[in-house]
Amino acid sequence: MLNAVIFDFDGVIVDTEPLHYKAFQELLVPLGLGYSWEEYLDRYIGFDDRDAFREAFAVAGRALSDGGLKELIHGKAQAFLRIVSVGVAPYAGVVELIRSISGNLPLALCSGALRSDIDPILAQLGLSDAFDVMVTADEVAASKPDPESYRLAVTRLQEAFPGKVDASASIAIEDTPAGIASASGAGLKVLAVTNSYPRERLTGACRVLNSLSGVDLEGLRLLV
Repeated sequence: MLNAVIFDFDGVIVDTEPLHYKAFQELLVPLGLGYSWEEYLDRYIGFDDRDAFREAFAVAGRALSDGGLKELIHGKAQAFLRIVSVGVAPYAGVVELIRSISGNLPLALCSGALRSDIDPILAQLGLSDAFDVMVTADEVAASKPDPESYRLAVTRLQEAFPGKVDASASIAIEDTPAGIASASGAGLKVLAVTNSYPRERLTGACRVLNSLSGVDLEGLRLLV
């Protein structure tokens, strides 16, 4: 029996990866550290902002101080908010799926994005109060594929719903290999969608769908 559902954010609820890429480039190109969209997909997608900046500097063999990292993260957050202020469209069916789960089953969000990136978009989509628990990049030391964020999400759901949430009977909805590894490492089953990667790259998921369109809570139970 399905105990709980945990959604990733970028690439599952909204197609913000191109927007994150644009915001990163606003900061990195002036430093001579810009990279292509293809390289973003191959190397950076799934990282939180902290690890993405660290990786960009490491690839170039350049040092990055803690203070410099904080400035870059702040600048990228401001750039991202400017970009999304004009509106962001959700993936087909995902808002309806979230609403069918919310209030009927323990529901969490587990994202490598900053809380300040997520809240304005959830407000735009009318989902500000949909999730019982949220875990964001601000709250963990290691980003996906490390399982820390999903373990924290499960722990918080267990605290919010005592005796009702078992990781092995819960699912994560993910779109990247890093996200699948993170959720699996926390003992969750994973339903993957091909929003960011082709089906053959999403190994480790129990099911892979091309879209969440038409899937509701009852359909989700049947899938897993």
